[in-house]
Amino acid sequence: MKIVHPAIIAVWAAVIAAGHLLPAFPMIGTGRPFSLASVLFPLSGIFFGPIAGASCSAIGGSIGSLIAPHTAWLGAGTFIIGTVTAFTTGSIAWGKLPPASISANGSIIINGGIIVYIVGTILWFTQEIGRSVISYPLIFYGLGFLAMMAGIIFTGKILKGKNYLLKFPAIWLCSFGGLIGGASIGNFFGLVLYKHPKETWLTLMFIAPSERAIFALAAALVGVPLLIGLNKIGIFAGPQPEEEDQKH
Repeated sequence: MKIVHPAIIAVWAAVIAAGHLLPAFPMIGTGRPFSLASVLFPLSGIFFGPIAGASCSAIGGSIGSLIAPHTAWLGAGTFIIGTVTAFTTGSIAWGKLPPASISANGSIIINGGIIVYIVGTILWFTQEIGRSVISYPLIFYGLGFLAMMAGIIFTGKILKGKNYLLKFPAIWLCSFGGLIGGASIGNFFGLVLYKHPKETWLTLMFIAPSERAIFALAAALVGVPLLIGLNKIGIFAGPQPEEEDQKH
């Protein structure tokens, strides 16, 4: 893993916190709005890796919930969703092939994004309503899982390369997979706290992927110029070629 300077984490966390002041559109089923921070969470993971990216999102999300409580649909715990989103997205963008393997000492190494999807799916089926709507995780989580696997396979080389046009679909793919990964954990809290009926989840089954696709598109529009610009000024954002300096 690359070492990210604490100052960079602090600055990006501040940007995320400020993003909470700019709501986007209402989140169906909670009565609270999405905020611009929803676009920045996946970029944290893409720019700085799963651990540092999750740290940025946790700090920024916590502060954002305090200064913009109207966006905090889980109260003080809302930062968990953004943190998981950043971690999942970073695991996709920075993941190595194969995504699951056995090390020399016999331990199993699994990409962190895969673990998030497994945990999110298990949590869904711990609830009675969740067990009654099998099609929801099958479609919603399934789309995210496919995007995650495609991202792990294809986006690493693209993000390290110099083809700027390909970086746009690469960031979209990573962001879409990461946003749904975060949603898989958030949906569990939705099941427990809001107890929406089966009909609501059947409706969200088609709306939720569209929402995440739009936010992933916004993340790509913001992320590509930032990725290029940050690297040009010496802040090495995103996976770097092996021969380049490994430290931020």
